[in-house]
Amino acid sequence: MIWTGILILFCLIGVYAYYRQLSKGLVVTNMRDYVSWGIYISNFVFFVAISLVGSLITAIFRLANIHWSTPLTRIAEIIAVSAITFASIIIIVDMGRPERLVNLVAHGRLQSPITWDVIVIGTYFFISLLLLYIPMLPDLKILNEQKNIKPGWIKRGYKFWGGFWKGTKEQSKISRRSIIILSIMIIPVAFCIHTVTSWLFATTYRPGWDSTNFGAYFVSGAFLVGAGAVIIAMYVFRKYYHLEKYITEKHFDRMGKALVLLAFLYLYFNINEYLVPAFKMKKPEEAHLTQLFAGEFAPLFWFAIIVGMVIPVIVLLFKKGRKPLPMFVIGIMVVVGAWFKRYLIVTPTLLHPFLPMQDVPQSYKHYFPSWEEWAIAIGTLAGALLIITIFVRLFPIIPIQETITEQNEKNEGK
Repeated sequence: MIWTGILILFCLIGVYAYYRQLSKGLVVTNMRDYVSWGIYISNFVFFVAISLVGSLITAIFRLANIHWSTPLTRIAEIIAVSAITFASIIIIVDMGRPERLVNLVAHGRLQSPITWDVIVIGTYFFISLLLLYIPMLPDLKILNEQKNIKPGWIKRGYKFWGGFWKGTKEQSKISRRSIIILSIMIIPVAFCIHTVTSWLFATTYRPGWDSTNFGAYFVSGAFLVGAGAVIIAMYVFRKYYHLEKYITEKHFDRMGKALVLLAFLYLYFNINEYLVPAFKMKKPEEAHLTQLFAGEFAPLFWFAIIVGMVIPVIVLLFKKGRKPLPMFVIGIMVVVGAWFKRYLIVTPTLLHPFLPMQDVPQSYKHYFPSWEEWAIAIGTLAGALLIITIFVRLFPIIPIQETITEQNEKNEGK
Protein backbone atom coordinates (compact mmCIF):
# COMPACT_ATOMS: atom_id res chain seq x y z
CA MET A 1 0.00 0.00 0.00
CA ILE A 2 2.87 2.40 0.76
CA TRP A 3 4.38 1.79 -2.69
CA THR A 4 1.01 2.37 -4.40
CA GLY A 5 0.44 5.52 -2.34
CA ILE A 6 3.84 6.93 -3.34
CA LEU A 7 3.12 6.28 -7.03
CA ILE A 8 -0.32 7.91 -6.78
CA LEU A 9 1.24 10.92 -5.04
CA PHE A 10 3.78 11.37 -7.85
CA CYS A 11 0.98 11.02 -10.42
CA LEU A 12 -1.10 13.69 -8.66
CA ILE A 13 1.87 16.07 -8.53
CA GLY A 14 2.35 15.44 -12.26
CA VAL A 15 -1.35 16.15 -12.92
CA TYR A 16 -1.08 19.43 -10.97
CA ALA A 17 2.01 20.42 -12.96
CA TYR A 18 0.17 19.62 -16.20
CA TYR A 19 -2.77 21.74 -15.02
CA ARG A 20 -0.34 24.64 -14.59
CA GLN A 21 1.05 24.01 -18.06
CA LEU A 22 -2.44 23.95 -19.59
CA SER A 23 -3.53 27.13 -17.81
CA LYS A 24 -0.34 29.17 -18.29
CA GLY A 25 1.07 27.61 -21.46
CA LEU A 26 4.45 26.06 -22.27
CA VAL A 27 6.12 29.14 -20.80
CA VAL A 28 6.16 27.26 -17.45
CA THR A 29 8.67 24.88 -19.05
CA ASN A 30 12.25 25.81 -19.88
CA MET A 31 11.80 24.89 -23.53
CA ARG A 32 12.49 27.86 -25.78
CA ASP A 33 13.27 28.58 -29.43
CA TYR A 34 16.51 26.56 -29.30
CA VAL A 35 15.34 23.57 -27.27
CA SER A 36 11.77 23.06 -28.45
CA TRP A 37 11.96 19.38 -27.51
CA GLY A 38 13.12 18.62 -24.00
CA ILE A 39 12.60 16.09 -21.27
CA TYR A 40 9.13 15.22 -22.62
CA ILE A 41 10.51 13.85 -25.89
CA SER A 42 13.35 12.16 -23.98
CA ASN A 43 10.68 10.36 -21.94
CA PHE A 44 8.74 9.52 -25.11
CA VAL A 45 11.79 7.90 -26.74
CA PHE A 46 12.54 6.07 -23.47
CA PHE A 47 8.99 4.67 -23.20
CA VAL A 48 8.99 3.62 -26.85
CA ALA A 49 12.34 1.89 -26.33
CA ILE A 50 11.34 -0.01 -23.20
CA SER A 51 8.12 -1.20 -24.87
CA LEU A 52 10.11 -3.32 -27.35
CA VAL A 53 10.61 -5.92 -24.63
CA GLY A 54 7.13 -7.29 -25.37
CA SER A 55 8.10 -8.40 -28.85
CA LEU A 56 11.53 -9.63 -27.71
CA ILE A 57 10.37 -12.01 -24.97
CA THR A 58 6.77 -12.73 -25.92
CA ALA A 59 6.97 -12.90 -29.70
CA ILE A 60 10.52 -13.90 -30.61
CA PHE A 61 10.90 -16.42 -27.80
CA ARG A 62 7.44 -17.89 -28.44
CA LEU A 63 8.09 -18.34 -32.15
CA ALA A 64 11.53 -19.81 -31.43
CA ASN A 65 9.82 -22.32 -29.08
CA ILE A 66 11.98 -21.22 -26.14
CA HIS A 67 10.00 -22.49 -23.15
CA TRP A 68 12.21 -21.20 -20.35
CA SER A 69 10.87 -17.68 -21.02
CA THR A 70 7.25 -18.66 -20.18
CA PRO A 71 7.32 -17.18 -16.62
CA LEU A 72 8.61 -13.91 -18.11
CA THR A 73 6.12 -13.40 -20.94
CA ARG A 74 3.41 -11.69 -18.91
CA ILE A 75 5.96 -9.48 -17.15
CA ALA A 76 7.29 -8.39 -20.54
CA GLU A 77 3.85 -7.69 -21.99
CA ILE A 78 2.54 -5.60 -19.09
CA ILE A 79 5.76 -3.54 -19.23
CA ALA A 80 5.23 -3.07 -22.97
CA VAL A 81 1.57 -2.04 -22.59
CA SER A 82 2.20 0.40 -19.73
CA ALA A 83 5.21 1.95 -21.50
CA ILE A 84 3.48 2.48 -24.84
CA THR A 85 0.44 3.95 -23.03
CA PHE A 86 2.53 6.67 -21.43
CA ALA A 87 4.57 7.19 -24.59
CA SER A 88 1.28 8.30 -26.17
CA ILE A 89 0.34 10.47 -23.18
CA ILE A 90 3.69 12.29 -23.01
CA ILE A 91 3.42 13.25 -26.69
CA ILE A 92 0.07 14.92 -25.99
CA VAL A 93 1.68 16.73 -23.05
CA ASP A 94 4.49 17.95 -25.32
CA MET A 95 2.00 19.45 -27.78
CA GLY A 96 1.10 22.11 -25.22
CA ARG A 97 -2.51 22.20 -26.39
CA PRO A 98 -4.01 18.68 -26.47
CA GLU A 99 -6.70 19.66 -29.00
CA ARG A 100 -3.92 19.85 -31.59
CA LEU A 101 -4.14 16.05 -31.71
CA VAL A 102 -7.31 16.51 -33.76
CA ASN A 103 -5.28 18.31 -36.43
CA LEU A 104 -3.17 15.20 -36.90
CA VAL A 105 -6.29 13.28 -37.93
CA ALA A 106 -7.98 16.11 -39.80
CA HIS A 107 -4.89 17.40 -41.62
CA GLY A 108 -2.43 14.51 -41.42
CA ARG A 109 -0.02 13.99 -44.31
CA LEU A 110 1.45 10.65 -45.35
CA GLN A 111 4.75 12.43 -46.09
CA SER A 112 5.18 13.15 -42.38
CA PRO A 113 7.08 10.70 -40.14
CA ILE A 114 4.91 11.98 -37.26
CA THR A 115 1.84 10.50 -38.97
CA TRP A 116 3.67 7.20 -39.43
CA ASP A 117 4.66 7.25 -35.75
CA VAL A 118 1.06 7.70 -34.59
CA ILE A 119 -0.10 4.83 -36.82
CA VAL A 120 2.56 2.35 -35.68
CA ILE A 121 2.21 3.33 -32.00
CA GLY A 122 -1.54 2.72 -32.14
CA THR A 123 -1.06 -0.59 -33.95
CA TYR A 124 1.65 -1.73 -31.54
CA PHE A 125 -0.48 -0.82 -28.53
CA PHE A 126 -3.46 -2.91 -29.67
CA ILE A 127 -1.33 -5.92 -30.65
CA SER A 128 0.50 -5.78 -27.30
CA LEU A 129 -2.82 -5.53 -25.47
CA LEU A 130 -4.14 -8.61 -27.30
CA LEU A 131 -0.91 -10.52 -26.61
CA LEU A 132 -1.37 -9.72 -22.94
CA TYR A 133 -5.08 -10.56 -22.87
CA ILE A 134 -5.50 -13.70 -25.01
CA PRO A 135 -2.92 -15.91 -23.21
CA MET A 136 -4.50 -14.78 -19.91
CA LEU A 137 -7.97 -16.19 -20.74
CA PRO A 138 -7.29 -19.72 -19.34
CA ASP A 139 -6.01 -18.09 -16.12
CA LEU A 140 -9.18 -15.99 -15.87
CA LYS A 141 -11.19 -19.23 -16.03
CA ILE A 142 -9.14 -20.61 -13.11
CA LEU A 143 -9.74 -17.37 -11.15
CA ASN A 144 -13.47 -17.48 -11.93
CA GLU A 145 -13.67 -20.94 -10.37
CA GLN A 146 -12.23 -19.67 -7.08
CA LYS A 147 -14.95 -18.98 -4.48
CA ASN A 148 -12.99 -17.02 -1.90
CA ILE A 149 -12.08 -13.98 -4.03
CA LYS A 150 -12.90 -10.66 -2.33
CA PRO A 151 -14.03 -7.96 -2.85
CA GLY A 152 -16.92 -8.82 -5.12
CA TRP A 153 -16.10 -6.29 -7.84
CA ILE A 154 -12.86 -8.15 -8.58
CA LYS A 155 -14.83 -11.38 -9.05
CA ARG A 156 -17.27 -9.57 -11.35
CA GLY A 157 -14.32 -8.18 -13.28
CA TYR A 158 -12.91 -11.65 -13.85
CA LYS A 159 -16.31 -12.81 -15.15
CA PHE A 160 -16.63 -9.77 -17.42
CA TRP A 161 -13.20 -10.27 -18.99
CA GLY A 162 -13.08 -14.06 -19.11
CA GLY A 163 -16.53 -15.45 -18.40
CA PHE A 164 -16.96 -16.60 -22.01
CA TRP A 165 -13.84 -18.80 -21.88
CA LYS A 166 -14.79 -22.46 -21.34
CA GLY A 167 -11.45 -24.01 -22.32
CA THR A 168 -12.91 -26.10 -25.17
CA LYS A 169 -10.66 -27.58 -27.86
CA GLU A 170 -12.06 -25.14 -30.42
CA GLN A 171 -11.37 -22.13 -28.19
CA SER A 172 -7.87 -23.38 -27.39
CA LYS A 173 -7.14 -23.90 -31.08
CA ILE A 174 -8.32 -20.38 -31.95
CA SER A 175 -6.31 -18.97 -29.04
CA ARG A 176 -3.08 -20.71 -30.10
CA ARG A 177 -3.51 -19.61 -33.69
CA SER A 178 -4.26 -16.04 -32.64
CA ILE A 179 -1.17 -15.89 -30.42
CA ILE A 180 1.04 -17.14 -33.26
CA ILE A 181 -0.44 -14.62 -35.72
CA LEU A 182 -0.06 -11.75 -33.22
CA SER A 183 3.51 -12.84 -32.39
CA ILE A 184 4.39 -12.73 -36.07
CA MET A 185 2.68 -9.38 -36.59
CA ILE A 186 4.21 -7.61 -33.59
CA ILE A 187 7.83 -8.17 -34.67
CA PRO A 188 7.74 -6.01 -37.85
CA VAL A 189 5.45 -3.50 -36.10
CA ALA A 190 7.92 -3.27 -33.19
CA PHE A 191 10.81 -2.70 -35.57
CA CYS A 192 8.71 -0.11 -37.41
CA ILE A 193 7.83 1.82 -34.26
CA HIS A 194 11.47 2.24 -33.29
CA THR A 195 12.66 2.89 -36.82
CA VAL A 196 9.96 5.49 -37.47
CA THR A 197 10.69 7.15 -34.11
CA SER A 198 14.34 7.36 -35.14
CA TRP A 199 13.28 8.92 -38.45
CA LEU A 200 11.64 11.78 -36.55
CA PHE A 201 15.22 12.75 -35.75
CA ALA A 202 17.16 11.39 -38.73
CA THR A 203 15.02 13.16 -41.36
CA THR A 204 16.01 16.48 -39.75
CA TYR A 205 19.28 17.84 -41.16
CA ARG A 206 21.00 18.67 -37.89
CA PRO A 207 24.29 17.62 -36.24
CA GLY A 208 23.86 14.49 -34.15
CA TRP A 209 20.70 13.47 -35.98
CA ASP A 210 21.78 13.42 -39.62
CA SER A 211 22.49 9.68 -39.60
CA THR A 212 21.54 6.63 -41.64
CA ASN A 213 22.47 4.50 -38.61
CA PHE A 214 19.66 5.83 -36.42
CA GLY A 215 17.10 3.09 -37.10
CA ALA A 216 19.38 0.20 -36.07
CA TYR A 217 20.81 2.37 -33.27
CA PHE A 218 17.34 2.89 -31.77
CA VAL A 219 16.26 -0.76 -32.18
CA SER A 220 19.40 -2.18 -30.55
CA GLY A 221 19.14 0.30 -27.65
CA ALA A 222 15.48 -0.57 -27.18
CA PHE A 223 16.24 -4.29 -26.91
CA LEU A 224 18.86 -3.52 -24.24
CA VAL A 225 16.72 -1.26 -22.02
CA GLY A 226 13.69 -3.54 -22.41
CA ALA A 227 15.69 -6.55 -21.21
CA GLY A 228 17.00 -4.47 -18.30
CA ALA A 229 13.45 -3.54 -17.28
CA VAL A 230 12.34 -7.19 -17.33
CA ILE A 231 15.28 -8.18 -15.13
CA ILE A 232 14.30 -5.53 -12.55
CA ALA A 233 10.68 -6.73 -12.60
CA MET A 234 11.79 -10.37 -12.34
CA TYR A 235 13.76 -9.66 -9.18
CA VAL A 236 11.06 -7.52 -7.54
CA PHE A 237 8.19 -9.95 -8.24
CA ARG A 238 10.32 -12.95 -7.28
CA LYS A 239 11.28 -11.35 -3.98
CA TYR A 240 7.91 -9.80 -3.06
CA TYR A 241 5.63 -12.68 -4.13
CA HIS A 242 8.08 -15.51 -3.30
CA LEU A 243 8.20 -16.85 -6.86
CA GLU A 244 11.60 -18.54 -6.51
CA LYS A 245 10.09 -21.79 -7.76
CA TYR A 246 9.01 -20.18 -11.05
CA ILE A 247 11.55 -17.40 -11.65
CA THR A 248 14.72 -19.34 -10.92
CA GLU A 249 18.40 -18.47 -11.01
CA LYS A 250 18.50 -20.10 -14.44
CA HIS A 251 16.20 -17.38 -15.74
CA PHE A 252 18.53 -14.69 -14.41
CA ASP A 253 21.54 -16.51 -15.88
CA ARG A 254 19.98 -16.72 -19.33
CA MET A 255 18.67 -13.15 -19.25
CA GLY A 256 22.17 -12.06 -18.19
CA LYS A 257 23.70 -13.75 -21.22
CA ALA A 258 21.06 -12.13 -23.45
CA LEU A 259 21.83 -8.75 -21.88
CA VAL A 260 25.55 -9.12 -22.66
CA LEU A 261 24.74 -9.81 -26.30
CA LEU A 262 22.37 -6.84 -26.49
CA ALA A 263 24.89 -4.53 -24.76
CA PHE A 264 27.62 -5.51 -27.24
CA LEU A 265 25.20 -4.92 -30.12
CA TYR A 266 24.27 -1.46 -28.80
CA LEU A 267 27.93 -0.59 -28.20
CA TYR A 268 28.64 -1.50 -31.82
CA PHE A 269 26.00 0.91 -33.10
CA ASN A 270 27.21 3.59 -30.67
CA ILE A 271 30.72 3.30 -32.14
CA ASN A 272 29.20 3.61 -35.63
CA GLU A 273 27.15 6.59 -34.55
CA TYR A 274 30.07 8.61 -33.22
CA LEU A 275 33.14 7.32 -35.10
CA VAL A 276 32.00 8.24 -38.63
CA PRO A 277 31.09 11.91 -37.93
CA ALA A 278 34.23 12.21 -35.75
CA PHE A 279 36.34 10.97 -38.66
CA LYS A 280 34.83 13.49 -41.11
CA MET A 281 34.65 16.20 -38.40
CA LYS A 282 32.41 18.68 -40.17
CA LYS A 283 32.22 21.94 -38.24
CA PRO A 284 28.69 21.55 -36.77
CA GLU A 285 29.39 17.88 -35.90
CA GLU A 286 32.67 18.90 -34.27
CA ALA A 287 30.87 21.26 -31.86
CA HIS A 288 28.27 18.59 -31.08
CA LEU A 289 30.80 15.81 -30.44
CA THR A 290 33.08 18.05 -28.41
CA GLN A 291 30.20 18.95 -26.11
CA LEU A 292 29.33 15.27 -25.68
CA PHE A 293 32.84 13.91 -25.19
CA ALA A 294 34.50 16.70 -23.23
CA GLY A 295 32.05 19.54 -22.74
CA GLU A 296 28.87 20.35 -20.86
CA PHE A 297 27.24 16.95 -21.46
CA ALA A 298 30.39 14.82 -20.99
CA PRO A 299 29.50 13.58 -17.44
CA LEU A 300 26.07 12.38 -18.60
CA PHE A 301 27.50 10.90 -21.81
CA TRP A 302 30.23 8.87 -20.13
CA PHE A 303 27.82 7.85 -17.35
CA ALA A 304 25.39 6.46 -19.96
CA ILE A 305 28.16 4.60 -21.83
CA ILE A 306 30.13 3.24 -18.87
CA VAL A 307 27.32 2.58 -16.38
CA GLY A 308 24.66 1.64 -18.93
CA MET A 309 26.77 -0.62 -21.18
CA VAL A 310 30.42 -1.22 -20.30
CA ILE A 311 30.11 -2.19 -16.59
CA PRO A 312 27.10 -4.49 -17.21
CA VAL A 313 29.06 -6.39 -19.87
CA ILE A 314 32.10 -6.81 -17.59
CA VAL A 315 30.01 -7.96 -14.59
CA LEU A 316 27.74 -10.30 -16.55
CA LEU A 317 30.62 -12.13 -18.21
CA PHE A 318 31.13 -13.83 -14.85
CA LYS A 319 28.66 -16.44 -13.57
CA LYS A 320 28.44 -14.80 -10.12
CA GLY A 321 27.41 -11.57 -11.82
CA ARG A 322 24.37 -13.35 -13.27
CA LYS A 323 22.89 -14.16 -9.84
CA PRO A 324 19.57 -12.46 -8.94
CA LEU A 325 20.87 -9.57 -6.79
CA PRO A 326 23.76 -8.50 -9.07
CA MET A 327 21.39 -8.82 -12.04
CA PHE A 328 18.90 -6.52 -10.30
CA VAL A 329 21.59 -3.88 -9.78
CA ILE A 330 22.77 -4.26 -13.38
CA GLY A 331 19.17 -3.92 -14.62
CA ILE A 332 18.82 -0.61 -12.75
CA MET A 333 22.13 0.60 -14.21
CA VAL A 334 21.02 -0.29 -17.75
CA VAL A 335 17.63 1.43 -17.40
CA VAL A 336 19.01 4.60 -15.78
CA GLY A 337 21.83 4.78 -18.33
CA ALA A 338 19.30 4.32 -21.13
CA TRP A 339 17.16 7.23 -19.87
CA PHE A 340 20.15 9.58 -19.84
CA LYS A 341 21.12 8.30 -23.31
CA ARG A 342 17.72 9.36 -24.65
CA TYR A 343 18.11 12.76 -23.01
CA LEU A 344 21.46 13.13 -24.79
CA ILE A 345 19.93 12.21 -28.14
CA VAL A 346 17.44 15.09 -27.84
CA THR A 347 18.99 18.06 -26.03
CA PRO A 348 22.60 18.61 -27.22
CA THR A 349 21.60 18.62 -30.89
CA LEU A 350 18.91 21.26 -30.33
CA LEU A 351 21.48 23.52 -28.69
CA HIS A 352 23.52 23.47 -31.93
CA PRO A 353 21.22 24.64 -34.73
CA PHE A 354 22.67 25.13 -38.21
CA LEU A 355 21.32 28.69 -38.31
CA PRO A 356 21.83 30.14 -34.83
CA MET A 357 19.58 33.07 -33.95
CA GLN A 358 21.09 36.44 -33.18
CA ASP A 359 20.69 38.42 -29.96
CA VAL A 360 18.77 35.73 -28.09
CA PRO A 361 18.79 35.63 -24.27
CA GLN A 362 21.64 33.58 -22.82
CA SER A 363 19.13 31.21 -21.22
CA TYR A 364 18.09 30.04 -24.71
CA LYS A 365 21.55 28.52 -25.19
CA HIS A 366 21.19 26.23 -22.18
CA TYR A 367 18.43 23.89 -21.10
CA PHE A 368 17.50 22.41 -17.76
CA PRO A 369 13.91 21.24 -17.17
CA SER A 370 11.63 23.31 -14.93
CA TRP A 371 10.00 21.71 -11.90
CA GLU A 372 6.79 21.34 -13.91
CA GLU A 373 8.66 19.35 -16.56
CA TRP A 374 10.30 17.15 -13.94
CA ALA A 375 6.98 16.63 -12.15
CA ILE A 376 5.19 15.61 -15.36
CA ALA A 377 8.05 13.38 -16.51
CA ILE A 378 8.33 11.64 -13.13
CA GLY A 379 4.52 11.46 -12.99
CA THR A 380 4.42 9.54 -16.28
CA LEU A 381 7.10 7.13 -15.04
CA ALA A 382 5.11 6.66 -11.83
CA GLY A 383 1.96 6.14 -13.90
CA ALA A 384 3.59 3.33 -15.89
CA LEU A 385 4.72 1.67 -12.65
CA LEU A 386 1.22 2.14 -11.20
CA ILE A 387 -0.36 0.26 -14.11
CA ILE A 388 2.08 -2.62 -13.56
CA THR A 389 1.44 -2.57 -9.79
CA ILE A 390 -2.36 -2.65 -10.16
CA PHE A 391 -2.15 -5.39 -12.78
CA VAL A 392 0.01 -7.56 -10.54
CA ARG A 393 -2.39 -7.06 -7.62
CA LEU A 394 -5.37 -8.20 -9.73
CA PHE A 395 -3.97 -10.82 -12.11
CA PRO A 396 -1.38 -13.62 -11.89
CA ILE A 397 1.97 -12.37 -13.14
CA ILE A 398 3.08 -15.95 -13.89
CA PRO A 399 0.98 -17.64 -16.62
CA ILE A 400 -0.79 -20.39 -14.64
CA GLN A 401 -2.17 -22.56 -17.43
CA GLU A 402 0.94 -22.37 -19.62
CA THR A 403 3.19 -23.24 -16.67
CA ILE A 404 1.01 -26.24 -15.72
CA THR A 405 0.90 -27.47 -19.34
CA GLU A 406 4.68 -27.23 -19.74
CA GLN A 407 5.25 -28.99 -16.41
CA ASN A 408 2.96 -31.85 -17.49
CA GLU A 409 4.78 -32.15 -20.81
CA LYS A 410 8.12 -32.34 -18.97
CA ASN A 411 6.79 -35.05 -16.63
CA GLU A 412 5.41 -37.06 -19.58
CA GLY A 413 8.76 -36.73 -21.33
CA LYS A 414 10.49 -38.25 -18.32
